[in-house]
Amino acid sequence: MKVAIIQFLGTNCEYDTAYAFEKLGVKTELIWHEREDFKADLIVLPGGFSYGDYLRSGAIAKFAPAMKTVLKHAKNGGYLLGICNGFQMLLELGLLKGAMKHNEGLNFVSKMQTLKIHSNNNIFLKNFKKDELIQIPIAHAEGNYYADDDTIKMLYDKDMVLLKYIDNPNGSKEDIAGICDENKKIFALMPHPERLCDKVLGSDIGLKMLKGFV
Repeated sequence: MKVAIIQFLGTNCEYDTAYAFEKLGVKTELIWHEREDFKADLIVLPGGFSYGDYLRSGAIAKFAPAMKTVLKHAKNGGYLLGICNGFQMLLELGLLKGAMKHNEGLNFVSKMQTLKIHSNNNIFLKNFKKDELIQIPIAHAEGNYYADDDTIKMLYDKDMVLLKYIDNPNGSKEDIAGICDENKKIFALMPHPERLCDKVLGSDIGLKMLKGFV
């Protein structure tokens, strides 16, 4: 298995993400955002502040040359994972439904966050039990997920809601912290599993999450 991690100007979680997958024995490669010629089994859009989050998070990153390969990979049924800023990019690309708004209160939120596993009927969260509570770090200013009522109903009807916040930290509609596409090939979450992949940090539950792809 090979994982490609796209590196943008302003990305700050690419090395943590590579470290996590390498701990799982997976070959990783950092891909500069201007490069198009790459292949992988899983492409990860990591956390950070691509292009300084100018205009809005992910709005400029979607035009990067590497995104041509991301779109082609998605069209061919390949696996994609967007973490935090990567979630915002997948929304901007139209690969997932909905949009991100500024957090309620307009504050940057950085803390450990309790989450509930809403659906484990997918490769990403197959190692967890439905309704299991876990703690994963969050760090974002625009994590307030929004979609209209019809889209929200569709997400539930097609089992596309992955994770929910306990004590919603940002105003996200329906407490949604992570979603996937209808085919369960494209996954996105605002929390950072790559930041909790070593017991020296207090927990390695992030590895359990990423191990689903392996």
